[in-house]
Amino acid sequence: MSYKIIKSKKIYEEVADQLLNMITTGVLKPGDKLDSVQKLSEKFEVGRSAVREALSALRAMGLVEMKQGEGTFIKYYDPHSFSQSLTNLLLMEKKDLEDLLDVRKILELGAVESAALKRNEQDLNAIKAVLNNMKVSTMESTDIGEKADIDFHIAIAKAAHNPLLENLMLSVSEAISKSMKETRRIWIFSKTTTLEKLFEQHQNIYEAIKRKDVEKSKTLMEYHLNSVQKTLLTYMHE
Repeated sequence: MSYKIIKSKKIYEEVADQLLNMITTGVLKPGDKLDSVQKLSEKFEVGRSAVREALSALRAMGLVEMKQGEGTFIKYYDPHSFSQSLTNLLLMEKKDLEDLLDVRKILELGAVESAALKRNEQDLNAIKAVLNNMKVSTMESTDIGEKADIDFHIAIAKAAHNPLLENLMLSVSEAISKSMKETRRIWIFSKTTTLEKLFEQHQNIYEAIKRKDVEKSKTLMEYHLNSVQKTLLTYMHE
């Protein structure tokens, strides 16, 4: 009989677990506003980055909503529809990530091919706007870049003008977003790769779609996804 190795939880996972328990037990109710990141940091006696990570995980699970300028609020909790556990979401195994990236590659290569064929000026403007947001993101403020990263890929799916494809992309967007977030964090600290290179990959994909160059669009997207996969799988769980 084989046994799975027990991994110690990271600090943000412990924070997320406590907040999840408060939500599921009704201590925190739908509509309740959470304390600020600073106050939560003080109450949990952890760093603010750990609180932000925990809130991001809960948002990915659809349990909290972050309203700009207002704060973070508890969303409606339905235990019957809550099918993915916090542990499964946060402690993704290497094989799970490989499967996710394979699915992502299948979807995105099809999406970029269709986008290059079907895109219109409105689609190009939407993709370009996301690129502009990505460009202004900095190492000190990566949240903008992380959101722009997933928005870029969703914008391409929309440019394919295939509602089913777009819905499929949206259905895995949170999991993809999590992998992108980790990738960007690794990119920041990598000696050989920079956020500028990551932005350049997205820019080149956009230019190929703009030219309606189908093969180039697919080649550039595949190169980008392979770069992401190589980076993630190299550094994951080291």
